[in-house]
Amino acid sequence: MTKLLRPTTIVSLLVVLLCLVMAFAPQLIAPGDPLAGTPRDRLLPPSAEHLFGTDSLGRDVFTRVVHGAWLSLAAATAAVLIGGVVGGAIGLLCGAARGRVGTAIDFVVMRFVDVLIAVPGILLALIVVATLGFGPWSIALGVGLGAAGSFARIMRAQVLRVRGEEYVEAAAVLGVRPLGVLGRHILPNAARPVLAMAALELGTAVLSVSAISFLGFGVAPPAPEWGALVSSGRDYIATSWWLTVLPGAVIVGVVLAVTRLARVIGEAR
Repeated sequence: MTKLLRPTTIVSLLVVLLCLVMAFAPQLIAPGDPLAGTPRDRLLPPSAEHLFGTDSLGRDVFTRVVHGAWLSLAAATAAVLIGGVVGGAIGLLCGAARGRVGTAIDFVVMRFVDVLIAVPGILLALIVVATLGFGPWSIALGVGLGAAGSFARIMRAQVLRVRGEEYVEAAAVLGVRPLGVLGRHILPNAARPVLAMAALELGTAVLSVSAISFLGFGVAPPAPEWGALVSSGRDYIATSWWLTVLPGAVIVGVVLAVTRLARVIGEAR
């Protein structure tokens, strides 16, 4: 409870709540049109009227950052869900496998997972995007598959730990079917560390999605995705620093806030 009341935790929680409002109700924070611009207001520095300044087309950068939260956060959340479901299923099946055949399958699958972990996640995501085409959901699939290996490792280790507990062995002795033991006793107790890891992976996913969009493999302009906003302002970095620095600061702030909350969840588990 003391850790929940720390200033850094409270600030992180407020940042996450603000991000949720930005994603689901952006008009409450920035009622303007993120795609509309006024040419005479192009490249204005941050001010009371334009908190993050304006871009080369006179569009309000703050409005674009707020309305772009949905694109970035939705893709990152989808990536974590894909990685958690795919990796969790692999780890659950490998950890629960028994007998010679099960041990052989576990060995082969986990060697494949080792190879998957060895490949940089952003490289795997770029391969998936190049294969399926540009877009936030292709990025989400690529980033999710890149994280699946880590989820599989964690889930397998937890399943191996839980299945040796006395209550699991007692359930088996009482005649509960293997699938029942797996679903009622092993999965609920093995999934808790995986959920904590999912919260931690969300911050990494936000960073990965933004990085891939920065490289030009995300949504097509003029969609205000965070990585694309940073990329579009790099040609003006010498004269209009706010085009890259302020959207980049938002990305860093969100990643730090999510990571902090994930650590608090993991420590409180």
